[in-house]
Amino acid sequence: MTTIDFGKTADDYAKHRAGFPAAFFERLFAYRLARSGDIGLDVGTGTGTIARGLARRGCVMTGLDPAAPLLAQAAVLDQTAGVQVRQVHSRIEDAEFPPVSFDLITAGQCWNWFDQPRAAALAHRWLQPGGRLVIAQFDWLPLAGNMVEDTERLIRAYNPDWQLGGGTGLYPAWLRGVREAGFGDLRTFSFDLDISYIHEDWRGRIRASAGVGAALDAASVACFDAELAALLADRHPEEPMEVPHRIWVLSAVASG
Repeated sequence: MTTIDFGKTADDYAKHRAGFPAAFFERLFAYRLARSGDIGLDVGTGTGTIARGLARRGCVMTGLDPAAPLLAQAAVLDQTAGVQVRQVHSRIEDAEFPPVSFDLITAGQCWNWFDQPRAAALAHRWLQPGGRLVIAQFDWLPLAGNMVEDTERLIRAYNPDWQLGGGTGLYPAWLRGVREAGFGDLRTFSFDLDISYIHEDWRGRIRASAGVGAALDAASVACFDAELAALLADRHPEEPMEVPHRIWVLSAVASG
């Protein structure tokens, strides 16, 4: 089985994975899932895009991730943004926080990498009664003949073990485990939007993905990248490309 290490992608991750857009944070605050002054934990924080976005909006944030190179990038980006986020280097399954430490726990683009029953149980333990768990995905959408479908086909050619393609951006199977961990008031919402990418940035975004940079050796990544550049020039020459995405959110409230 291929080992996934996002730490290998830290440079591309910081530069080309901009993270959740402003519309995501606007909805969190509009729906009262996040509130200014919240004490928050962002698990699987990566380069800290969610933690930083919440800190900019008045939350007091801790970021948790097992990849030290990503946390190092997060610290630089936080300083540039003028915010402070406490960084903790750990897998969620091994992390230790006192019970009822947080008002809000977020998990963006990472829930599938966790031992989900343990992650949900720990989140419930660490949240205040009435605290909120927010699990979110921000996925590209493969549609017939589009640049995503073509890119996914190329990823599978280089990495047959990759199983994350062909998705709908919806994750209803995750609700059961969250409910069984003791959460209530489960709600979901989703919305679609197009994200503009020039070819260089799309290539960087894909190099920073689980199927490419986090899984393949450097020589294979370089060969993949060259082939993707040729594919885009041939089949999708207009720049910027408007790449369809879907944001999906599951929110839940910790019981007392």
